[in-house]
Amino acid sequence: MNRFKTSKFKNTAPKIAKKDEWINNVRAGSFSCQGNHIKASSKLVAFNTEQAGGGMLGLSSVKPGPDGQWTVTHISCHSDLMTDMDFSPFDESLLATCSGDETVKLWHLCDPELEQPSEPELTLRPGQGRLELVVFHPTSSGLLAVSTAKSPLIWDTSRQDAPLAVLEQHSDLLQSLSWKQDGSLLASSCKDKMLRVFDPRAQLTPVQSAKSLQSNKDSRILWAKDDRLLTTGFDMMRTREVKLWDSRKLSSSVSSVSLGTSSGTLIPLFDDDTGLLILAGMGDTAVDCFEVSASEPFLSQVSHCLTDVSTRGVAMIPKLALDVMSCEVMRLLQLTDNCIVPISYQVPRKNSGQEFHADLYPDTVGTTPAMSADEWWQGGNKQMEKVSLQPGKQPKPKAPSANKTPAKKELASRGSKEDPAHGCSTSSSPLSTPSTSAAPSRSPSSTSGLSSGFLPSPSPSQNAKTIQSLLGPTSKFRHIQGAVMHRDTHITNIRGLNLTTPGESDGFCVNRQRVAVPLAISGGQIGIFERSQPGRLPETAFPTIQNSVNVSDLCWDPFNTHRLAVAGDDAKIRVWQLPEGGLKETLTEPDLILQGHLEKIYSIKFHPVASGLLVSSSYDFTVRLWNLDSREQVKLLTGHEDQVFGMAWSPDGKLLATVCKDGKVRIYDPRKSTSPVHEGPGPEGHRGARVVWVCEGKYLLVSGFDSRSERVLYLYSADSLSSGVVASVPVDVSPSTLIPFYDPDTSVVILTGKGDTRVHIYEIVPESPYFVDCSSFNSPEPHKGLAFLPKTECNVRDVEIAVGLMLTKTTIEPVAFKVPRVKKEFFQDDLYPDTAVCWEPALTASAWLSGSNGQHRKISLKPNDMTPVSEAPKEAPVRKYLPSSFYLEEKTDEQKKEELLSAMVAKLGNMDDPLPQESFEGVDEDEWDD
Repeated sequence: MNRFKTSKFKNTAPKIAKKDEWINNVRAGSFSCQGNHIKASSKLVAFNTEQAGGGMLGLSSVKPGPDGQWTVTHISCHSDLMTDMDFSPFDESLLATCSGDETVKLWHLCDPELEQPSEPELTLRPGQGRLELVVFHPTSSGLLAVSTAKSPLIWDTSRQDAPLAVLEQHSDLLQSLSWKQDGSLLASSCKDKMLRVFDPRAQLTPVQSAKSLQSNKDSRILWAKDDRLLTTGFDMMRTREVKLWDSRKLSSSVSSVSLGTSSGTLIPLFDDDTGLLILAGMGDTAVDCFEVSASEPFLSQVSHCLTDVSTRGVAMIPKLALDVMSCEVMRLLQLTDNCIVPISYQVPRKNSGQEFHADLYPDTVGTTPAMSADEWWQGGNKQMEKVSLQPGKQPKPKAPSANKTPAKKELASRGSKEDPAHGCSTSSSPLSTPSTSAAPSRSPSSTSGLSSGFLPSPSPSQNAKTIQSLLGPTSKFRHIQGAVMHRDTHITNIRGLNLTTPGESDGFCVNRQRVAVPLAISGGQIGIFERSQPGRLPETAFPTIQNSVNVSDLCWDPFNTHRLAVAGDDAKIRVWQLPEGGLKETLTEPDLILQGHLEKIYSIKFHPVASGLLVSSSYDFTVRLWNLDSREQVKLLTGHEDQVFGMAWSPDGKLLATVCKDGKVRIYDPRKSTSPVHEGPGPEGHRGARVVWVCEGKYLLVSGFDSRSERVLYLYSADSLSSGVVASVPVDVSPSTLIPFYDPDTSVVILTGKGDTRVHIYEIVPESPYFVDCSSFNSPEPHKGLAFLPKTECNVRDVEIAVGLMLTKTTIEPVAFKVPRVKKEFFQDDLYPDTAVCWEPALTASAWLSGSNGQHRKISLKPNDMTPVSEAPKEAPVRKYLPSSFYLEEKTDEQKKEELLSAMVAKLGNMDDPLPQESFEGVDEDEWDD
């Protein structure tokens, strides 16, 4: 409710039914499952009962029988606990149930007074363990979302052998599922505190996800208006709360309301027509009503209803069953231990009971499916037709077919579409035939080119606007996939890993040949592991570098795979030269020691273009430049007033950027001045930060924290630092600093922090919106660091755009980041521009210091035996259907006559063929005499 605009529903009042209007003879009980325990259609009410171990379904009606009483009957549905149920939005008698017995069953139910079916209309057997949730699709007939303990499945009920799609497995128990009102997206909440939004037709992984929930206790999720999501759950203090989210930005909520401390799950129910939200807690005697608005305040309380008995579940009656003449805008059914209590929400009006108040009842969705499951799966985005709630204009109840039950009719309707003009069904899909083969799953690679995450809709312009509003601009890397490589490539059994390196250090470093890892062994030892020798390390001691003091940072020379620079706690930099072939024995004497800093050094970086140049930062608030060839300090950069969090050389090696704890971002030109040439405001938080140059050196990307300790990415223009942030995007909440890796060829930045399990990926573009969110990668356990290899280590045949090494407690595991493509036999030249030869220096240290500049030469990554995809032969489009002119062409009487005669002749067969009786044996003449 807007404070300056009166809401029509602000005075909506709950009215608990009298006890003689309650549905009695109910034995609900309490069960451990994720469902709401009760669901209602316009005619029937289904609920969990404690009989038969929870496998029995209770059934009653919304309206009382002819005698004014409600009949309650029971149906034996499952051999184990029935975990969830849902009525079809298109058939008021069709109910889907799922259970711990690993089955989904569809039932066509009768009125409670009649005999109920003993067998289901259909049984689905995913075979993936206990099932937790089942939800009908809101616009397509015969389509279900079913969840196992950790995986959502999309199931077409006319294809019983396999689901259409098996979505990405969650890392913990899946707690809630919700379809968006238009049926395009599916949202989930999980015990791992993550919110995920899936587009099942485009990819199996989430199009949006974030670790948004604060507690792993039971949560629920629902779609609200304007691409908003509603969640209920618990905060870190176990206080129940409801939050409103923008589905395009799940990292932070739009609004939240706390509802006190209680252990019961908070069940949300949302009415899309009025914007009213119902919140009922399991075990509570209170039901709260809020109004959800598109502007501040987003959540406004309307009423607080106290009931006589505790809640075991709650359901909402469909709009078509409401008493609109009494201004009833919503009706709930509260499931308790022994009865079902109706609660009516009415808006007080002067002429209530006499007039229809159209302003309270906008047209609502009808009960005719907008399309079949196959049409939706093929990319259809048709929306439900809306109907009026005004008496006399409401749609009449559908009469069941004489030769087909309504349940079977809906299940079979996936291959037909309703003709609104004539009310008949015409076949429109070959999938309606029994011979159709099912597609067991959907591969993300099969949707290559749909980088927005959505299939094309019938209206291209409307679809483009939808994509733009939901997920921003398109990106070739939106569906990037990270995967840990085969175990044969891992280095395992690493013991004594040093986990206390400063936050300014990456924790370890890699080059094309070997990995350097600090060890928690006295003497500041460093383990050197050859990438060419993966496998389990021996239990015995192995050769190391003895740095003599604790390691604070280390870095390989980009132009010499045998030279390693190590910064220590004693304010010295030791440069080590490894022998050819790797480390065979313990090294104790460095090749070079650089000394000049007055305090502990915490970060060092080699120059990207010139050989033999190294920059270091220290707690003495200075940045020093070293020439390894002359073994001396050549520059001393000043101007920092506190600890330097991070440094980065520009791609051409001319400038050096720093981000400091004093809240400033600075750019130095070391050859011209020891003071910064540009300076601007940095991140507000003081927990740590990193900086990297992006977009060909035109921008600076800084990962840091805001004033609320939330991790944020900031983008600055390198030419106008003083103007402040150009764009920013919040990421999540975590104590570790995000360490960025930027690929200049693709403009993709990959970020993760020490101790994280999630790797965030963005494409950086030099214009609004600047950040394009891509699919993230989740590691099975917290990692201690992620370092990347040169571009030449990528397998272009498998469309790898980046390969990194992930350090865990005991292993080093290669991780490949791939872009799903269909035509992998071709070289994807749109993803692989010529790359810089960054392992060869462009000039020497002395040449650079004297003012010379250089740049790396570039090479193509295309193998000789591969053809670029831009030169691939164009495939002629296959026409699925004949042109409309074929069907619309008017035939003459002669043509019709000829076709009819041809069909008759074909049916009769060839007249020259012998008749069957001609082959029968005759009877001899003498046999007739008998």
